[in-house]
Amino acid sequence: MPRNAALNMQLDTRIEIETPEGIDMILRPAGLVSRALAFGIDLAIRGALIGVFYLFLQFFDKLGIGLGAIVFFLVNWWYMVLFEVLSQGRTPGKRALGLRVVHDDGTPIDWSSSLIRNLLRFVDMLPLGYGLGAVTCLSHPRFKRLGDLAAGTLVVYIDRPVTRPVLPEAQPIVAPFALHLDEQRAVLGLAERHGELSSARIQELAAILAEPLRIPAGKAVAQVNGIARNLLGPR
Repeated sequence: MPRNAALNMQLDTRIEIETPEGIDMILRPAGLVSRALAFGIDLAIRGALIGVFYLFLQFFDKLGIGLGAIVFFLVNWWYMVLFEVLSQGRTPGKRALGLRVVHDDGTPIDWSSSLIRNLLRFVDMLPLGYGLGAVTCLSHPRFKRLGDLAAGTLVVYIDRPVTRPVLPEAQPIVAPFALHLDEQRAVLGLAERHGELSSARIQELAAILAEPLRIPAGKAVAQVNGIARNLLGPR
């Protein structure tokens, strides 16, 4: 195997999974830095929630102390679990960083898996400041901490949905002949940049495409936009 190919395989951390329906799905495991930032956001939110409750419970004297202990337990133990299960694997921190937690096969996380990975969070915190969890995450090819290994879970990036490019308004026009792939890319590329370039530059580039596309140079801009609209299909 060529050296560059082997290096690319090591650097490419994407995981390709085939669903039961026969659809290939690509997962991109999240690294330590993004996971740590997401956890920091969630930690700040939990701290704020507990602080607000404590301010209110201080008026209840001894009863407030007991209720405060219950609130502390519930927030620290169930915050992560509830958000992971009920919000498609996304706590507020993960959502802010574009992350979610899923099973190893890409399916949504369930109650048992979320409970296991969060129960073992206290082991990952040893000996101090998530030291064990950080070492495990950095040494694993899929950046898993001990909780993920036990629960069979994976923290991945959420891929943004593919959106159709915005083209200028134009009447769809069928090209004079069947366009090759590179010609289709050139037409669509120019139409997509219509809002970024000056009118003079658009006309200049359209004129360059006029000859190979066999369209009148004087109407090149409108013709190119029309062909692009036809290539993209109905909205």
